[in-house]
Parts: sequence; structure tokens; C-alpha cells
Amino acid sequence: MSVRNLEALFAPRSVAVIGASTQPGKLGALVLRNLRAGGFEGPVSAVGLRAGEIDGLPIVAGVDALAHAPDLAIICTPAPTVPSLIAQLGRRGTRAAVVLTAGLKQRGEDGRTYEQAMLEAARPWLLRVLGPNCIGELVPALHLNASFAPGDARPGPLGFVTQSGALAAAMLDWAAARAIGFTHFVSLGDSADVDFGDMLDYLGSEARTQAILLYIESVRQARKFMSAARAAARNKPVVVVKAGRAPAGARAAASHTGALAGADDVIDAAIRRAGMLRVDTLESLFDAAELLGRRHPWQGERLAILTNGGGAGVLAADALALGGGTPAELSAATLQALDAVLPAGWPRANPIDIVGDAPVERYTHALRILLAAPEVDGVLFMHAPTAIVPAADIASACVPLLRGASKPVLAAWLGGVRVEPARQAFAAAGVPCFLTPEQAVQAWLRLAQYHANQQALLQLPANEPDLRIPDAAAAAALVAHAVRQGREWLDTGETAALLAAYGVPFVPTKVVQGVEQAVDAAAALGGPVALKVVSPQVLHKTDAGGVALDLAGSDAVRTAAHAMVATVKQRVPDAQVTGFVVQPMVRPRRARELIVGLATDPVFGPVVLFGAGGIAAEIERDRAVDLPPLNGALARAMVARTRVGALLRPHRGQPGVDEAALADVLLRVSQLACDLPEVVELDLNPLLAGPEGVIALDARVRVRAWSGARDGHLALRPYPRDLEARFTLGDRTLGLRPVRPDDGERLTAFYGEMSPEDLRLRFFFSQREVPSSQLARFCQVDYDREMAFLALDGGTVAGEVRAICDPDNRVAEFAILVAPGWRRRGLGRSLLERMAAYLAARGTAEMVGDCLMDNAAMAALARATGFRVADMPGGLHKLTRPLA
Repeated sequence: MSVRNLEALFAPRSVAVIGASTQPGKLGALVLRNLRAGGFEGPVSAVGLRAGEIDGLPIVAGVDALAHAPDLAIICTPAPTVPSLIAQLGRRGTRAAVVLTAGLKQRGEDGRTYEQAMLEAARPWLLRVLGPNCIGELVPALHLNASFAPGDARPGPLGFVTQSGALAAAMLDWAAARAIGFTHFVSLGDSADVDFGDMLDYLGSEARTQAILLYIESVRQARKFMSAARAAARNKPVVVVKAGRAPAGARAAASHTGALAGADDVIDAAIRRAGMLRVDTLESLFDAAELLGRRHPWQGERLAILTNGGGAGVLAADALALGGGTPAELSAATLQALDAVLPAGWPRANPIDIVGDAPVERYTHALRILLAAPEVDGVLFMHAPTAIVPAADIASACVPLLRGASKPVLAAWLGGVRVEPARQAFAAAGVPCFLTPEQAVQAWLRLAQYHANQQALLQLPANEPDLRIPDAAAAAALVAHAVRQGREWLDTGETAALLAAYGVPFVPTKVVQGVEQAVDAAAALGGPVALKVVSPQVLHKTDAGGVALDLAGSDAVRTAAHAMVATVKQRVPDAQVTGFVVQPMVRPRRARELIVGLATDPVFGPVVLFGAGGIAAEIERDRAVDLPPLNGALARAMVARTRVGALLRPHRGQPGVDEAALADVLLRVSQLACDLPEVVELDLNPLLAGPEGVIALDARVRVRAWSGARDGHLALRPYPRDLEARFTLGDRTLGLRPVRPDDGERLTAFYGEMSPEDLRLRFFFSQREVPSSQLARFCQVDYDREMAFLALDGGTVAGEVRAICDPDNRVAEFAILVAPGWRRRGLGRSLLERMAAYLAARGTAEMVGDCLMDNAAMAALARATGFRVADMPGGLHKLTRPLA
């Protein structure tokens, strides 16, 4: 990931068009015309095949003929010419180029694609390339139109990034009709260099951009994308339209998990996990951006619907129910307050129908009551025009209440010309307005989903015990052995051993080779047994007739085994039956059949799946997926997102399933996914879950060779356990480890020891405590680009040091805080040195920080550990230490 030299791309001081032409229909002529018509204020140059002139602007023959190197070059020449042009521009000092040319996937005479040659020519100069095969970029505030789009963009608060050039042109026209403006309008094209990760990093910290909109067709570098998306989504709303929601056809998969975990589910999981919001249509993209850009305090999902028309209220309530939303249940106090201002006989329920003849006062009284009601998290205000009171009068009376509202309010002014002044008055007061009840409810549901994703991004899970894996080393050796033998699937015995090594409950299993051995194994187990065929060619045993249940006695087992062999060979003619699995029948009381699994997405890597299980798992398609690593809160959220999840809770006097045991299985599968990149598919189906616990009755595991880094297969870098250590300070031994998401309670206690002065010196402003939202951010670090080490005295935090790297890994900004009882004992120095060593090992060039000038202890510590301390404006010291 890199934002290096992107300023030259998006804020150039000079621009050159390479391939400028005097022929009006040529691409170079169109681009030059757009650039000049847009009013770009810096120098504009033109380079063509031969010297000439176009509309008074000289055309020079070749890059070397330019008087000065442009910051930005726009290349419109044929594909074979692009690599050499990039090399020439780089040598001259240009650091960014927009390559509009298509066809760079073709190969040249040296066997390389023109795209490969272009990137290799750009690399020595760190020259950034937008495209190729793109429509270009527009930066309205700079009057920069470096594109061949048919129109220009107006200035505004939105950053828009798209992979589709054709869509970009249409969107510009559509946005202009709706008076929507942009800070940046960028077409990525083939994304050979600048991609979504780079754009998220750039726009996420760009001050003018209030929200980021993405149209995505594909993601290539999942970890880069996720790191940038999580960083950007913490700063501002990021809304995504992802094309390809409905696949052309279901891909074949050998396991239920592989069939259920489709690519669209995975991108949904990635978007949710990053704290972004996904919408279905381009219109929804802009609606969501407008909605999220209005920062109303968010309290929860309970919506009250206020309407002057019963039919409109019913439509809104239906849309809310069908969308899985939560209507507010009005309290007795709220009903009593409404009774005092509404006509007798009003429905006394939500929707709150104030009747079509409502005067202005009835609106304001009802709205004031709902805004004050603690059981109401948001209000949908709806009005259908009547001849009794002008809509504009109602709006004028309600606007003062809305300006200071402590909860979100949305409006649906139903109608056209007669309600337009009212709609404009609400919009001017910051209230999002919609044309229909259904549109307004959909907007509320998107708002709720966005805040749920943000909450997941900044959650503080409970302090959970470390997940104990009984024998991870044995599991790794077992998998490696199967891979060396070139096998794709673990046999039943290996599968049972792998699950045992990770502590996943699995039914006791005996694997035998022949019929009589199966009879003996059943007798040894005692009681009824299940018999299953073992054959490399049979993966779905039930479909092949390879499962027999409730077999009691030797004769029943013998008869079933012989019949099973015959049936399997009839249904799967090439099947080689190598034996049988014998298991005791397990009948947990009130158990549910579930599925827990692991699949591998070609882009985002492993995903964990949960859902309704059994032989109908693929038919019911009731599932949730998420990216590992999981924690307890994420595991429980996966269960809650499914229909079967509601059936697992206690109801009608019946106990629920052991939720802790179920979450534990999800965590263990997640840990297995993190530890063993060779495991690409895993099924626990059925996984029986009951009040007494969970147990898997069948499992299959698919493996393949892996040659990358041990965690390189993951879209999210997991907790780096290898950085855990212990060190001695004086007569005490302390633990050192990276911060974890469940460290919220520890850090709360740590910051609670600090005086207001301690917190002022650390955070540069006075505060008595660290807010929970900030604590969540301190616990939920992205290990791929930031690190926080805790020094632990037992379970108590003695000190912490943090560093956040820029996207280019050139500079890391650090902060440090030591508990009062550990000061002047060398802990601060030890933490700083350990962070410096970590950053140097990952290739970071420089460690920097700021401290207040009256923080003499920090300045002294910095000098003692090799930092240069320089005075800065504003009463600050700048601390700098090279790490090369």
C-alpha cells in the first residue's frame, strides 16, 4: 500500500498531454480540450508525434523536447509506446501518469506484457500510474479534468472511485442532474498500480472528502484493501456498490461449506468487517452518502413512524418488518403523553397515526414527545398533502425541533409540487428527505447496518481466556504429511486427530478395513452405532448410500456393511471401498443440526461459515460467513445473523443450546484457519448443538500445498503470538505482548490510574478518563500497519507503547505511557527500544513523535534512547529517530 507521489497525481502543479493531436476526433485532442476547458490553472503542455500547434498551444515532438518535466502526464498513445514514455518521464522528473490507453495486457516482442514493462519502467522513479484502460480523473476544486469524460464534475464533499470507465461517464452525467459534487472522481481502469487500497488511504485522510464512494468489480490484494478500508472507515463513511451479486452459475464444490460460502457472501463479510456499508444500486450509493454525511447521534435501531396517513404508515411498517428492522415499542408514559395531544381513538401504537386533519400543533406536540421518548432511537416523519394545512407551515413549525434533535430523524414528504417547499425546508435543516415510505425505511435500514458495522469495527469484547489448542504442532505435522503424499483429502482417522488437536468435540471414531472388523468395533463400543463407508471417491456419503444409523447387534452391522458396499458401487461405479467408520450413536437432547466450516476464497483467503446443517444445508442456505481471526463477539454475531440462530435461544420453556460451547467451536476453527494455510476446506456437518454442549458427527478436511508466509493467506493479519516475550526489570519479570481486542478492561484500569495531568501530557488535552470509543480503537489495532505492546505485571498493565506506520512504511508515529508505580525504573526506555527494534525489523525508516514542551520526562527519555528533540511551534517538541 502506498500514497507516495499521489499528490502529484491528484494535486499537480503542471500537466502534459502525451499523444496530443490536431485531429478533433482523436483521444489526445479530446483530453487536451477537456483539460483546458476545465480551467486548470497550472502550465499545460502538449506532446505529439511531430511539432505543431493546437488552439494556440505549441505541440512538441517527444518528451525530451518539453521545457520542464510536468508533475502529471496524461498518456493517450498506443500500448507499445507506453513503457518507453513512462521511462522517459521518470528520468525527466515526472512522478505521476494517467494512462488512458487500453490493450496493455498484450505481450511485446520480449514476452512481457506492455503493462509489466510499464510498471518496471515506473518503479525506479516511484512514478505512480492511474490506469491503464481508464477514463481518467477529475479534481473539481483544482479545475483538473484529466479525462475523456463527456462532461465535467462539480465541486462537492464526495470522493468517488470506480473500476468501470463506461459507468464513470454515465455517473458524471447523472450526478450533475442531481447537483452532486465531488472532491475526486477517479476511474481506476485495470488498476495496474493505483488501486482501491491506495485510494482509500489517500481519500481517508484527505480533509475535503467527507465520504468515500466505491464501485467495485473486483479486489486483488485483499490484505492491502482491508487495511486501507478499516483505516478510512474509522475516519469517514465509506459506501460500496459491488458488482456481481448474482453469479452466472453456482460453482461446483466438494463440500457443503465450499458450496455455501459464495464470493458475494465473502465480499459482504469483508465490507462489514471493515466498517463500510454495502448498497445494491448506484442511486442508493448517493442516497447513503448523503444520509451518512449528516452526523446525527446514533442511539439504536428502534424506529418510530409518525404519519398523517394510515396507509402510508402501514407501507412503512411493512418495509421495516420485511427489512428486518426494529419498530419502537411505545412505553406507557409515551402513550399517555400522546393521548393528551392526539384525537381520541388514535391507534395507540407505532406507526403513530395523527390523522389526516392534523393541525400544525398536533405535529409539533407528537414530534416533541417522540424525540424525548427513551425507547425511541429514531423518527421517520411522514406527511401526505391535505387541503387543511399547507405542508410548508408544518415544516416551518417542526424545523426548530429538528435542529437540536438528539437522535436521527428522516422524512418522507409524499407528493410533488405541493410539498416541495416543505421538503426543501427539512433538507436545509439537515434532515434527509425521501419521496416514498419504502425509500425512507430503506435509508433507515442502511443507517442501522452502517452503525452495526462501525460498532463491530470498534467493539470492545469481553476479557476472554486464551484459547488453548491441545496440540497445534501435531496438527501441523499431520497436515504436512498428507500434503507431501500429494493427497487432497484427509482420511477419517487424520480428520479426527486434527480436530482433537484443536480441541473440537468429535464423536468417538473407529476406522476399520473390513466387514468383520466393523462388527468387532461395534461390539466394543456397545449400544447402537452408526456405520459409514470409507472411500476416496465418496465425499457425500449419504448421497452414495454410505451411511447406516442405529445399528444394534452384530447381525445388523454385518448386513448393513454388505448392503452398503453394494449400494455405493452401484451409485458410484468407480468407488474403491477401503473400509468403514464405526461411531456410537449420539442423541443429545433437544439438539439442533448445524454446520461449521472453513472455505477458501481466491481473493480474501479463508472464511469461516456457520449455519443450519444436515443433508439440507445447501437447500436451506441459512448461513453467515466472516473472515478469520474471530473473537467471541464476532463468533456470537455470526450465529445471530442466521435464522437458525434465533432457534438456538431458550423459548417456550425449553432451554437453549450451550452458546459458549458453540462459540468455542467457531473460535477453534478460526484459529485452525489462521495456523494452517494448507487447510483450504473443512466441514463439521452435522454439528449437533444442545443444552449440554456441541459435538460433530461427521467432518471432512481438504488440503493443498502452501509456500507463502504462514499468515500470508489471511486478509486480516492475526494476533502475532510470536511477538510475545518476557523480560526482567530489576527484580521483577514482566510479560510483553501485542495488545488484543479483549484488553479493554485492562486498559480501562491502566488509564484509571492516571492523573488528569498524566492524561493531558499523553493526549495533549485535559480529560479525566479515556472514552470507550477511544479504548476500542486502542484495542482494535491493524497489526499489518500498527502495533501496540503492553508490559504486563501479572494481569495488570504496567506500560504501553504504540506506533502507527504510514501506508508506505517510511515513518511510524509513536506514543508511550507508563503506570505511576513503574516510572523511573527503566520501563519506558525498555518499551521504546523494543518498539524501535520491531519497527526496524519490518523495514520502517523513521520513528517520530510529539510531546508537550512541559513534558520534561518524555523529552529526557527520548534523548536517552537516540531521538533528536527539536522545538516546534505550538509548545511542542518534535522527536525523531532514524531506524535504517
